[in-house]
Parts: sequence; C-alpha cells; structure tokens
Amino acid sequence: MNYHVLTLFPEMIENGMNTSITGRAITKGLLSLEAINIRDFAFNKHQKVDDYPYGGGAGMLMQAEPVYLSYESIVERIGRKPRVIFLTPQGKTFNQNMAKEFALEEDLVFLCGHYEGIDERVLEEIVTDYVSIGDYVLTGGELPAMVMMDSISRMVPGVLNNQESGETESFSGNLLEYPQYSRPEEWHGKKVPEVLLSGHHANVDKWRREQSIIRTAKWRPDLLPKADLTNKEWDEVRRLRKQWKEEVEK
Repeated sequence: MNYHVLTLFPEMIENGMNTSITGRAITKGLLSLEAINIRDFAFNKHQKVDDYPYGGGAGMLMQAEPVYLSYESIVERIGRKPRVIFLTPQGKTFNQNMAKEFALEEDLVFLCGHYEGIDERVLEEIVTDYVSIGDYVLTGGELPAMVMMDSISRMVPGVLNNQESGETESFSGNLLEYPQYSRPEEWHGKKVPEVLLSGHHANVDKWRREQSIIRTAKWRPDLLPKADLTNKEWDEVRRLRKQWKEEVEK
C-alpha cells in the first residue's frame, strides 16, 4: 500500500505515521508514505496557497492550482490516476467495510483541506471519494487522514503480527469485540471468567460470541441489523433489552 498525502503540514503526517504499527510496516516496506507539501506548488515567493472566496464570507479558501499541481506530480510518478480521498464532514462516514475496500488499492491519495475549504473546481477534477470520520469539524484533514490510514493499514496483509487480530476485533461481522483478560487471574477482587481458564476452545468461542452480542446490543445497537445473528441470538437480544429497560424504570 502506497499512501500519498497532499497537505500543508507534511511533518504532522510523517511524525504521526512513522510510529507504532504503521511505522514498523513502513520500515518493513509493507507500506510507503509520502507527505507532499502543497505549498511547494505555489506561484509566489511566500508560498501562499489561499485567497478570499468569491461572494464574500469569513475565512480564506485554498486555491485550485497548487492542489492540482501537487496531485499531478503523483500521477506523473506512478503513471496513472489513483483514488483520491478528500477528508470532509460532508462525506460518507468512514467505517470498517470502507477500510477493507480501500486496503485493496495499490495507491491512495489523501487530500487534506485547511482554512474554510478548497476551491470546488479542483475537487470536481480530482476527488473520487468524499469521506468523513464523524459529525464534527476539525481544523484540517491531517488527523482524519491519519485515522483512516491507521485503520486501512491494519487490513494490509503482514502489517499486523497476528493477522487474526485484524479479523476478530471490533466491527468484524458488525459486532463489537468481546472483553479480554490477562494475568493475574484475580485483580482488585475481580476474577477472570472461568470459561477462559478451561482450555475448552469451543466453549471459549461460544462465550466470546455471546459477549460480543451483549456489548453490541448495549453500546451499539445500530450495528445489530447488519450482524448475522441466529433466531436464538435475536431472542437473547430481545430478552436483554427488556431486562435493561426494566432496570432503568426501577
């Protein structure tokens, strides 16, 4: 996976991505990262890339030409037009399925806006995907880009030490991850569930599935309609919902 980030703050991207799991993957050559400074493509000695918006309004707008030229520099090097993700609150909300889809690409370009946005004309020219990481506003697209790259990277073969962990964690199968425990067996009077000490793998898997369903029903019930639950599991969800409702009403 080759990441190309168009940004006004390349050091922010580089410092964030060259650490932990993504940093190790970059060192191993499983990922590559280039943060391209849009200011390098400005036509003035002060590297100014913003101007006032037509029609008035507060703030400044990033100009089309520097953004376009920075994008074109990527196209010229890789020999084709890659998928371009623009980070914006107006986009589709990012989720695990999107991470899996993006992970299939060879190259991904992330366009990070600043100020009051980017001239619409260049967005129409180069952007293929408008993506948001949530219904709130940030000062720029760098943090959302790093959030997405971190999530996408986990889906790239070899990036995780144990590939299974990328398949069984939260949102796999539209269920939240089950609770996990480590040594000691008792901590602050709280014991590890007996089933996890039994060594009976089938029972452990059954318990983990049950806990994932319970957590999802309690914390993210919006995910359940997309989860593949049996009739028996749906009956248990309805029983739990009734129980929780009665507890609240007491």
